[in-house]
Amino acid sequence: MENILLICIRTVIMYVLILLIFRLMGKREIGELSILDLVVFIMIAEMAVVAIEDTESSLWDTILPMLLLMVIQILMAIISLKSQKFREIVDGKPTVIINKGKIDEAAMRKQRYNFNDLLLQLREKEIKNVADVEFAILEPSGKLSVIKKENNMNHNQPTMTLPLVLDGIIQEDNLAEMNKTNLWLRQQLKKRGYPDIKKISYCSYENGYFFVDVKD
Repeated sequence: MENILLICIRTVIMYVLILLIFRLMGKREIGELSILDLVVFIMIAEMAVVAIEDTESSLWDTILPMLLLMVIQILMAIISLKSQKFREIVDGKPTVIINKGKIDEAAMRKQRYNFNDLLLQLREKEIKNVADVEFAILEPSGKLSVIKKENNMNHNQPTMTLPLVLDGIIQEDNLAEMNKTNLWLRQQLKKRGYPDIKKISYCSYENGYFFVDVKD
């Protein structure tokens, strides 16, 4: 009876602690978790199970590494907010699988992503025909984002809104995708009253229009 009571108390303690840890680490949907997030969550869950079952060991021996994982995860999240390079290393980058209606097999091979995966995720979005897709982007979380073709779209010039500036850093790959240059972007933003790129948190361009959000 005493052992059962101890297990119940440990269960409540672990429940409250895990709830607190996940709350402090921020709100993210399960489908949006990075590989690192998933590993940390699994480790914390395993530690909690061991702490509940092993009533002979000190509860603090389990709580300490759980709190340490939480601190590491929060610190990495802060660094990710400040460094795009670090964010790309930890979370990865989105990969365009279908670009302007054309499937990019090389990008699929690089991500070890096959046609069965593609068709499965398209069906989940109720898209029956690959020909209906203008763009498909494989997100770092493994989720497939899809932009469908529009009936009134000019198929000679399909477009997708791409970020040109993120956290004050010019996205050279996206500029190249649009056949634009670094100089062109700087000149256009300067004309619109944004001479300092580092002060821009987000900038996109589509159909001749810029959207610019300045850092707080």
